[in-house]
Amino acid sequence: MSDSQSIYATIGGQEAVEAVVSDFYDRVFDDPVLEPYFEGVDREALYAHQVQFISAVAGGPVSYDGADMRAAHEGMGVTEEAFGRVATYLAEALRENGVAEANVETILDEVGALEPDVVGQ
Repeated sequence: MSDSQSIYATIGGQEAVEAVVSDFYDRVFDDPVLEPYFEGVDREALYAHQVQFISAVAGGPVSYDGADMRAAHEGMGVTEEAFGRVATYLAEALRENGVAEANVETILDEVGALEPDVVGQ
């Protein structure tokens, strides 16, 4: 069993990931800096993709079938500040939902690696 597979199981599987994603989007949608990025976005589809994405990076038995990160963020003009805020809210949501710090770091490393495909597209 790899480290990432154990993260998904350790944090409590799909139910835990859904709780984290729900908490995460409560934070994101409350941020006036981030609000414009989500105008007119199908929030249910976004939520479903985020659950898939977090499950996949945590090593769950889920593959992410959303658009690749570059395509998904094309034309959005995501700034480094906005990316950083989103990463911070994800970290807060993970910690708030009892995810161990080592696992938070692993997930954030995966997310951080995507920055070049998200920022400035």
